[in-house]
Amino acid sequence: MSLRFRAEVAATDTEYGTVLLDQRNGDYWQLNPTGALVVRRLLAGETPEQAAAALAEEFDVGRARALADVDALVEQLRTARLVTS
Repeated sequence: MSLRFRAEVAATDTEYGTVLLDQRNGDYWQLNPTGALVVRRLLAGETPEQAAAALAEEFDVGRARALADVDALVEQLRTARLVTS
């Protein structure tokens, strides 16, 4: 999967994760550190499985749960029309 932000989405890293701004409507989205890690990895070209493995290692969570969380986050970002893949 190749994930990328839409052209109208600005992203800024903070000490609490990543903030996304949808410039079409002014909506802000806050990604916590786990969400930020997943998005960074997917934007870099990793597969959801690779991002889930990194999440499982970094935050001591099972791989099945991590993959479910990655899939859920990607679906939320797609539904909000913040990303394309």
